[in-house]
Amino acid sequence: MGKGKKKHQHDATSAVSRPAGSSTGSAPPARPSTGKMKNKPYEAEMERLHGELVALQEWVKSSGAKICIVFEGRDTAGKGGAIKRITERVSPRVFRIAALPAPTPREATQMYMQRYVAHFPAAGEVVIFDRSWYNRAGVEPVMGFCTQEQTTEFLENIPGLEWQMIHSGIILIKYWLEVSPDEQTKRLKGRINDPRKIWKLSDMDLLSYSRWYDYSRARDAMFAATDTDWAPWHVAVTDDKKRGRLNIISHLLDTVPYEPLEHPDIKLPRRGRAGGYVESDRPKKYIPTPF
Repeated sequence: MGKGKKKHQHDATSAVSRPAGSSTGSAPPARPSTGKMKNKPYEAEMERLHGELVALQEWVKSSGAKICIVFEGRDTAGKGGAIKRITERVSPRVFRIAALPAPTPREATQMYMQRYVAHFPAAGEVVIFDRSWYNRAGVEPVMGFCTQEQTTEFLENIPGLEWQMIHSGIILIKYWLEVSPDEQTKRLKGRINDPRKIWKLSDMDLLSYSRWYDYSRARDAMFAATDTDWAPWHVAVTDDKKRGRLNIISHLLDTVPYEPLEHPDIKLPRRGRAGGYVESDRPKKYIPTPF
C-alpha cells in the first residue's frame, strides 16, 4: 500500500453479473487466529494504515468515488471501536458515520429502506453504517419488532437494491463482526462496573445476550439470502479487538481500487510583519491548569 500499494486484482464493481443468486460458493478460509496482539506492534501498524486511509480519502475526493461500508455483527463485537479507528485521522466531511436511531412515528410509516437511502454516499464521500438496513434481518425479527413476513420480503428484495447501488457507481462493502460466546460474556461483564462503558449496556443488550442462538439463526438466513456475488459479506473475527481492527482496515484498503495521489512539496510561507500590532492588555479568562 502507499507508494508501493499493489494493484488490485478486481474492481469492486467487476463482480456484478446478475441481479439474483447467492455467493460464489468457494471454500471458506480457516477461522483466523484470535491470539491477543501486543500494543506496540498494533499501534505501529495502525499508524501506517491511518496514512493509507488518508491516501484513500484524497483519492475519493479527487475521483468522486462513492463508498458505502456496512458494519453488522454480534453485540460487543467491536463495531464502534473499528469505526472509530477508521475515522479518527480522516475528515468527517468525507467519512460520514450513519448510526440511525429507532425510527420516528413518521419514519415508521415510510417504505422500510427510505430513511437509509437518504444517507447513501454522493460523489467524494465514504458513508459508514453503524448497523444498517440489515436490522430488518437481525435485531428486528429476533426482538419481535417486525413480522416474519416483513423479514422474508426484505431478504428477497435487498439483493436487487444492492445490485442497483453497485450499478449506480457505489462501492458497497459489508462486514459482519463475529465474537465468541465467552468473549461476549467477558465484555458485557466488563461494562457493568466501568463508568466509561456503562452507557453501552442497555436493556436490549441484556435481552439479546440470552438469545445467542436466535441471532445465529437470523445471521445464517441473512447470509444465505444476501451474500451475493456483487455484494458479499466479509466476516471478521474480533475476539482480539486489535487484531480484528487491523484486519478490517487492511481488507478495506485492499478492496477499494484507490491509488495514492502525488503531492507537491509544501513550504510554509513567511509570516507577515506585526505592522504596529501590540498585544492587548485586557485580562484573559484562562481555564484552570491542574495539569
